[in-house]
Amino acid sequence: MSGPSPAGGPVLEVVEYTDPFCPWAWGAEPVLRRLRQLLGDAARHRRVFGILFDADDDPAPDPAAETAWYAGYVEGVTAHTGAPRAAELRWVAADSRPASLAAAAAEGQGPEVAERVMRRLRETVFVLGEPADTAVRVAAALHGVPGLDLDRLCADAGSAAVRARLERDRAETRRPVPEVVGLRADGPHPGAAKETEDGHRYALPTLLFTGPAGRRAVPGWRPLAAYLAAAAEVCPGLRPRADDTAPAERLLERHRSLTAVDLARCGGRVPDGALVVPTGHGVLFLHPGEAAGSLLADPARRAQGASELQEPFEGDGLGVRIGE
Repeated sequence: MSGPSPAGGPVLEVVEYTDPFCPWAWGAEPVLRRLRQLLGDAARHRRVFGILFDADDDPAPDPAAETAWYAGYVEGVTAHTGAPRAAELRWVAADSRPASLAAAAAEGQGPEVAERVMRRLRETVFVLGEPADTAVRVAAALHGVPGLDLDRLCADAGSAAVRARLERDRAETRRPVPEVVGLRADGPHPGAAKETEDGHRYALPTLLFTGPAGRRAVPGWRPLAAYLAAAAEVCPGLRPRADDTAPAERLLERHRSLTAVDLARCGGRVPDGALVVPTGHGVLFLHPGEAAGSLLADPARRAQGASELQEPFEGDGLGVRIGE
């Protein structure tokens, strides 16, 4: 049992500042997934999209040099996190907004679908090496996500409500709590707030825990124990669920893809029937059902998927439709 959770709802709030294209957030995904499972219904989780890549930023004077530098940066991050990385990064994401709009809109279709959508979007960068940084690329990447109504997502992602939510998220990310500004700590990614032209923003990922006993920020690259300690500090008496070590097949059924870090929970055993996708840093294991939809299972579908799309940005939504 998780506790305490009164009739009025959870007493613990966990806010996650993130971005679909953040390499540290990609590496933290297995730990944060376990955190959500352990806290269960004792916590209310809220994801805030920080817009790591902004189309309003000045373009790089030498895109090829920028891509080579960023690929090296991602390589260094994955060396710490153990996460896969693309064998070749084709370009640096130009804009986080289309993917963030889609990820935010997916929350309206339930938490399991939302997690699968976020996973697919991250995989475009860190497995395919082709960031889904336009509406067309987002829709192509999300074709075939189990349980996802893609037409609804495309409409919702361009709605006034979701666009306003994203702008609030961006602004909130640029109002970090004082304790992470000027932070000094050990580790490859201690999580001090990043300086911007007009102030600071949270380092990604940062989790903010708020409960009856106050607030605690846990920024940067952290182990599961650090998150659980923060939750217990602000919510005395909290009793996380027992750590359910699910069979590898069950994890793959739910999440549709797993990394070696994910499989460590299952003793490292590869799920029966999993498709093996090589990357520049280890392999990714795909659910066999993904062969019919995921670009990861059939890279030749990239061009096909793009040809099936109608013109982007029609009407109020993302304005793209995938052919059946």
